Amino acid sequence: MNVKPLGDRVVIKNVEMEETTKSGIVLPGAAKEKPQMAEVVAVGPGGVVDGKEVVMQVTVGQKVIYSKYAGTEVKLDGKEMIIVRQSDILAIVE
Repeated sequence: MNVKPLGDRVVIKNVEMEETTKSGIVLPGAAKEKPQMAEVVAVGPGGVVDGKEVVMQVTVGQKVIYSKYAGTEVKLDGKEMIIVRQSDILAIVE
């Protein structure tokens, strides 16, 4: 399934984080914190959103850090994705 977000929306998927701490302790699934780093899967066209011109600054394939409670979680083809506004993306990781 192909997803094309509208306006200033961006579709991202979480990047799997390590399951062990630096000291070597393995964390069970319940103890892991939700990662805030994700990979951009699709980007909307931007344009005029809420009366303001929005230029999209992220591209597909970039790794980004997003706000902790941002977006809407959806399941597509068995994969969990999150749809966020570009303003919920805090940084691009290079």
